[in-house]
Amino acid sequence: MANKHVALLIGAVLSALPAAAQEAGARPGGGLFELLIMPIGLVAIFYFLLIRPQQNRAKKHSAMLTSLKRGDTVVTSGGLVGKVNKVFDDEISLDLGENVKVRVIKTMVIEVRGKAEPVAAND
Repeated sequence: MANKHVALLIGAVLSALPAAAQEAGARPGGGLFELLIMPIGLVAIFYFLLIRPQQNRAKKHSAMLTSLKRGDTVVTSGGLVGKVNKVFDDEISLDLGENVKVRVIKTMVIEVRGKAEPVAAND
């Protein structure tokens, strides 16, 4: 019984070999369309997963920086938290505490917290 199955399997493989060899000989390199599918797919994946989200983040960040105004509480990339004292072209003046003022480049601001943010009670 096992010999019968092996013989059928060998017969099927041997009968398929000439057809596969003829088909492979007809198009050795594939068509232009088949060659371009992979690179075009990779470019599309990179665009939708990497480039487009980064562009959206950059637009939101620049909109946030243009809407900065006096009195906003901001967080810088260095971890400083302070209130905006003055807004210049590409810098802002931050008030960090009593008699502590710092000038920071606008692009270093990573978050703007609103004026109306509730303050925790110290009981």
